[in-house]
Amino acid sequence: MRGFSQMSQSAFRLDGKVALITGSARGIGAACASTFAEAGAMVMVSDVLTDAGDAIAAAINEAGGAAAFTPLDVTSEAQWEEAIAATVARFAGLDVVVNNAGIQIMKPLVRTSYEEWRRQQAVNIDGVFFGVKHAILAMMPGGSAGRGGSIVNISSTGGLVGFPGLAAYSAAKGAVTLLTKTAALECAQAGWNIRINSVHPGGVNTQLAYELKQEMVKLGAAASIEEATKITNRMHPMGHVGEPIDIALAVQFLASDASRWVTGSAYVIDGGYLAR
Repeated sequence: MRGFSQMSQSAFRLDGKVALITGSARGIGAACASTFAEAGAMVMVSDVLTDAGDAIAAAINEAGGAAAFTPLDVTSEAQWEEAIAATVARFAGLDVVVNNAGIQIMKPLVRTSYEEWRRQQAVNIDGVFFGVKHAILAMMPGGSAGRGGSIVNISSTGGLVGFPGLAAYSAAKGAVTLLTKTAALECAQAGWNIRINSVHPGGVNTQLAYELKQEMVKLGAAASIEEATKITNRMHPMGHVGEPIDIALAVQFLASDASRWVTGSAYVIDGGYLAR
């Protein structure tokens, strides 16, 4: 039993693994970067927010971890190729890609412009498509890393059920859900040792969530930020929204060998929201 206990504890570690995390200058992505580094991973922080991304990487290094920063606009396939290449060159491999970058615009469908629709699709699903595609190309046999790996796509509870005012966002996040499953099947059937899963957060205390509350006030769904906060908390049966670390720990599990037989799954982390 002692051997099993030791194995179960070490399986959650990320020692020796190389991870690229998008949108990791703040929020859930930053929490993933810090959590991964504490678990022993070498982390490539990536974002369009260069100063904040540099700061996250510097903080990880100052704490004794290993991190670097590369700018990445996930809507650009060329930048994806550059970011993957930079990660492999810097850390001599690639084992984990977390597609976390995302945006959210709250508007009724009939007031959503085509530009707003396309912008959310570009970041929230096109960016994930590029990330999954180029992660697989790097991780598969003969790729620049070539040792398999884990890809984690951050979707949303909005990728599983509808939310009024979030048609474009939910459409993109729903696409992430099925892209994940399809890519997972292709990799499993090819025998490439690449696992792909999605994570579906409920409300999480991030800057994006605060901006959503501001939109709720603008649309008349709440009289103030304080009221919007109460409404959001009541939506979750546990009585409050989550914190970025709550999502990061689930992502760490999917990145680690503890989830070695998990692929094509959708992990809901939502304080009970979808259990109703």
